[in-house]
Amino acid sequence: VSTANADTSKLEALKIGDMRKLQFHTISKSIPQTEFIKENGDVALLSSLEGKIVLLNFWATWCAPCRKEMPQLSELQRLLGGDDFEVLTIATGRNDPVKMQLFFDQIGINNLPLDRDPQQSLARAMGLLGLPASIIIDRGGHEVARMLGDADWNSDSAIAIIKTIIANSVFTYLDPLATFWWQWQLNVWLFSNPQASIQA
Repeated sequence: VSTANADTSKLEALKIGDMRKLQFHTISKSIPQTEFIKENGDVALLSSLEGKIVLLNFWATWCAPCRKEMPQLSELQRLLGGDDFEVLTIATGRNDPVKMQLFFDQIGINNLPLDRDPQQSLARAMGLLGLPASIIIDRGGHEVARMLGDADWNSDSAIAIIKTIIANSVFTYLDPLATFWWQWQLNVWLFSNPQASIQA
């Protein structure tokens, strides 16, 4: 069950301009346990980011629309990035790390990761059909929305959508813990009051 798109009608109403291309899933999708390579050379899984909303962007150095879109993703990360949200950029396919760094330097990007998917393993596992592609992942590690093609991720519409997803998912994500706490409190009370009964 999705934690981020519990009320897609509200999110659909926020879609203006480029964001109309963003497709919310009726049922969230599991994220594949497929490795990618971090900028520092470590191997990682998308599941390592559970607990925050992730905008996963697949790109490549040869992709002209990616060059157009990347500054908008960078600005979105600057505005909203933190404990609750992260823009994760992964170059898929044959991308020379030196050329990746040059790509970022030429357009002034210094706050997004130069992560790689050199064999396109993750891209294939996620069923990508082209570049750029952006995927929204909820706090529980499920894909809840997807967009093919570039977009202005720094637009008022995009920011409103991401903020709404962040706000709506916090309580849903914490709900199991809250439920456990209340059940524990009830059990303590019943133990202390063995004669008590709960009326339906």
